[in-house]
Amino acid sequence: MTGASPAPFSALAACMGEIAVRAGAIALDYFSPGGKTSATITLKDGGSPVSEADLAVDRFLREKLGGLAPDAGWLSEESTDEPARLERQSLFIVDPIDGTRAFIAGDNRWGISLALVSDARPVAAALYMPAIGELYLAASGSGATLNGASIRATNHALLSGANVGGPRKTLEAMINGRTGIIAEARVPSLAYRLARVGSGAIDAALASTNAWDWDIAAADLIVLEAGGLLTGLDGSQPRYNRERPRHGVLAAAGPRLHKPLLAAVQSIQHANPAPASISARS
Repeated sequence: MTGASPAPFSALAACMGEIAVRAGAIALDYFSPGGKTSATITLKDGGSPVSEADLAVDRFLREKLGGLAPDAGWLSEESTDEPARLERQSLFIVDPIDGTRAFIAGDNRWGISLALVSDARPVAAALYMPAIGELYLAASGSGATLNGASIRATNHALLSGANVGGPRKTLEAMINGRTGIIAEARVPSLAYRLARVGSGAIDAALASTNAWDWDIAAADLIVLEAGGLLTGLDGSQPRYNRERPRHGVLAAAGPRLHKPLLAAVQSIQHANPAPASISARS
């Protein structure tokens, strides 16, 4: 897919959005707003929950996305990792339900996160929040939208007064450091937390170390195409489809706020590395 024009990516993103909406309907059949899901719950290795809704959505997505790009590889939170993906130039990176614990508990802040990656970077993305009714789309070189309207990261330049989402301990450390940030209430879907930077709903967002590819790939492109930046603390963009598809601490913000945000988090890391070691889901 190297050298492809923006138009095919835009068309792919639109098709991915349609598939995400259909997948959302499957998940909603199991969702109980404000109450426990009707889906059967099991525990994966490590103790994290997975529901039959996660698995049903995963099966649906693999079938439908595979029809869009038959040569693309596959990496999903709910599928067995296949080493052959490393030999593919492009692949789909999927989280069938990002925020499974929220879904199980009846919290509406869960979503379906889809990205097509080519040469280690996302080129088309869809993030659908079925219980909220928000559909984010992004395509390389074509911008990002929320429910069909173009979105843009904020132009906020100072940490003081900036709305920031992220792990509780990191935000507390920033507040204690007198940065003047306004901490956003915890959002259980990491993809949604980051995508809200692209929509301008918040000024910045952080993710602790060990986020998986499927947690961030779609949101990465949404933020980028909305004029923002999502990078590691060294300022480099995440690379995807590596043998170990996990990442270090990540920071997302508009173009003017990004450097001050990195500096503040780097300062916290140097003073106390503990916030970097907590779960990316916190």
